[in-house]
Amino acid sequence: MGNVFCRRLLRAVIGAMIGGFSMSGFGATSIDNLNRFFQEFQTLRADFSQVVMDENLVPLEESAGRLWISRPGRFRWDYHPPFAQQIVADGVRIWIYDIELEQVTVRNQHNMLEGTPASLLAGEGDLGTDYVIEDLGQQGSVVWVSLQPKNSSGGFAEVQLGFQNDTLRLIQLLDHVDQITRIVLSHVEENPQIPANQFHFTVPVGVDLIEKEL
Repeated sequence: MGNVFCRRLLRAVIGAMIGGFSMSGFGATSIDNLNRFFQEFQTLRADFSQVVMDENLVPLEESAGRLWISRPGRFRWDYHPPFAQQIVADGVRIWIYDIELEQVTVRNQHNMLEGTPASLLAGEGDLGTDYVIEDLGQQGSVVWVSLQPKNSSGGFAEVQLGFQNDTLRLIQLLDHVDQITRIVLSHVEENPQIPANQFHFTVPVGVDLIEKEL
């Protein structure tokens, strides 16, 4: 996952991780929020804004869009211009469509997500086994939880999830080069009806198709 497409995918889908786990040693608020997010919804729809910052918190890239999730293993992130891009996982393959470049890259979903937080979206891995989980407490109206991967070979060092009013609202991804990706969710809908074709991707006419690791 060394190219730009894969790094963006990792940063994006971290906010969409789905799984199930139970833990001890957390306060009731943390258990309730985490269990609700990871166990109680099958679908999710939201708007998002995303900013990538350097170690001095200087913004390097800002983007926004809309996301859809359907458990298990299907998601879609549509980025608005000027970084217009679609990332669609249909349960078997991941399609990455760069609209400006008129190029679609398709990969095997399991191979691409294996060993990453995004693998939880595909129903693989175990949160309690793969991560060290720490309750960061409450800051203002937001309750924060930290997830640190036990396998250091991934592309990030820590993920922080922020819950507000029992709903996931903030995600922060810290990578190994001290960059921070912050994702803010708004207009969050849990368990909405989402048509199956929302996760079906058809390559547009005239667009180059690059197939990798299928």
